[in-house]
Amino acid sequence: MRLRDARRRLPIVDRLPTPKSRHLGKDWAPDAPTPRLAVWEITLACDQACIHCGSRAGDARAGELSTEESLDLIAQMKELGVGEVVLVGGEAYLRNDFILLVRAIREAGMTCAMTTGARTLTRTRVEAMVEAGISAVNVSIDGLQPAHDRLRGVEGSWDAAFAALGYLREAGVTITANTQINRLTRHDLVPLLHHIADAGVGAWQLQITAPFGNAGDHPEILLQPYMYPELFEELERVADAADARGVVLWPANNLGYFGPLESRLRRLQKRGAHYKGCGAGRYALGIEANGAIKGCPSLGGAANIGGYIRDDSLRDIWFGAQQLRYTRERTVKELWGRCGDCYYADICRAGCTATAEPLLGRPGNNPFCHHRAQTLAEQGLRERIELVRKGPGEPFDHGLYRLITEPLDEQQRAARGPVSVVEPRTSRVVEPMGAGTALAPPTA
Repeated sequence: MRLRDARRRLPIVDRLPTPKSRHLGKDWAPDAPTPRLAVWEITLACDQACIHCGSRAGDARAGELSTEESLDLIAQMKELGVGEVVLVGGEAYLRNDFILLVRAIREAGMTCAMTTGARTLTRTRVEAMVEAGISAVNVSIDGLQPAHDRLRGVEGSWDAAFAALGYLREAGVTITANTQINRLTRHDLVPLLHHIADAGVGAWQLQITAPFGNAGDHPEILLQPYMYPELFEELERVADAADARGVVLWPANNLGYFGPLESRLRRLQKRGAHYKGCGAGRYALGIEANGAIKGCPSLGGAANIGGYIRDDSLRDIWFGAQQLRYTRERTVKELWGRCGDCYYADICRAGCTATAEPLLGRPGNNPFCHHRAQTLAEQGLRERIELVRKGPGEPFDHGLYRLITEPLDEQQRAARGPVSVVEPRTSRVVEPMGAGTALAPPTA
């Protein structure tokens, strides 16, 4: 189906319903939670070659849902209580029937947004999105031009993203931006803020590059946990500049936790202005282009996929699959390492599952934590990650890393070596609950 043919299929309407949102209302019950946010990969096809892509996007998945199957899934999302659907890829706009899905989502009374790298998001595509009823578009801009184009694997990608922001703004679409923080981008944040503010962006999501998919194969771009104190000093300067430019900062779930900047960063995002644990399978779900249903949009494989929409209803998968129930049922008994002994253990639950699991093989221990890095620094220690093995090369896969604690002082590190080494642990496929079992270190 060509885009112009899809546009001809859009029903002519005077107005679309006022959409619901992802926000938890009074009808949301923690003892029987229903999803408010669905992040839906409608195709894995992509027009970039990002070295940090978690889904290893490029070619379309085998067996992607048809238009008719997708429309049925939208009806099931409405019935289950979803308030907002975010279309992602790959690149969602490379599937020309995406505007039919946008319209169906809006006609079902849900907000429809898109997250995009926007390399070939042309005026024509923007006009079609607006006609369909798109609610908002979040454009990925990873650092200044040299870093962005290197990460995205396409020269000119940065310029194309800013051009797309212009098309969207001219069309009256609400525009936001998101940026991955890694070793290539962490010093670009303040100048980048001014670029996106000049482009008319009013809200900016920040997240660290997590070690899954392509990124897991590139330890040289990943932050080290010991970099966190310095990173948050930079984020304070970013927050000052954002306040001055009127840009709202929106830290993602993997950027935290419980350091002195926590309340300032999350003041408009969370009740109580602090992180409250992973929402995957509690109020958020992920959907892959072939109909795989999972709790976390950024994780895949047998430990996370609870079923397929061609085989079971969305309702049955949401309430019945252990993979989606995991974050509802886990307790502090699933925590291990320093997270198990942390003061914030019960509310934080080791932070973002999509960061901890790809790193150490299972959730429950997450060194990418501001509070933890500061506490260790006060003890003269730091943590460092080291790649043990790469992933198999599949979408949303991950390798394994080990975690090394060592002296903060360089001379002491050279003289003493590591204080401790934590090897990765068994997958939740092997041990669904609990803290797992340490894997034996690989032999030479």
